[in-house]
Amino acid sequence: MNDEATRRVALVFALFDTRGHGVLAKEDFDLMADRVVQAASGSDQEAKTAMRAAFHRYWATLRTELDVDGDGEITFEEYTGCVLSPERFDATIAEFAGALAELGDPDGDGLVERPLFIELMTAIGFERGNIDALFDAFGPTAADRIAVHTWYAGIQDYYAPDKAGIPGDELVARSTV
Repeated sequence: MNDEATRRVALVFALFDTRGHGVLAKEDFDLMADRVVQAASGSDQEAKTAMRAAFHRYWATLRTELDVDGDGEITFEEYTGCVLSPERFDATIAEFAGALAELGDPDGDGLVERPLFIELMTAIGFERGNIDALFDAFGPTAADRIAVHTWYAGIQDYYAPDKAGIPGDELVARSTV
């Protein structure tokens, strides 16, 4: 695991800790799902349901893999041990990446427009400057859109323990977390 991957997941952990308790719990994922789905006002119910299901699976995977004492809380150390282990987390992140990327494409044209990308990423809690830098790193078209599959792959790369110098690093480049 490299330093870039650790910084990326540290940021996501801090953002998912919506209650600010230093641990993750089911309530954090419920709150995050609510925020993201609300930001996707133009998406259909099927896409919103898929996003909620992906957040639920994300939490269920963490709880199943890590919460051996049954207290319903996941520490940062536990979190890192799971999400940076492809054999434990790849299927979960693939579902999450697919749901989020598809949520960003309500018209089904295979492209995500910058304004919706910004809304969704802001709902998660990322900083605006970093969001724009990430979108630009994905190589938008002249019409300021990125391919759904590009975002999907970028989300998966974000959780890869051996990747550095990827577009997702833009999310932590200037972050205060």
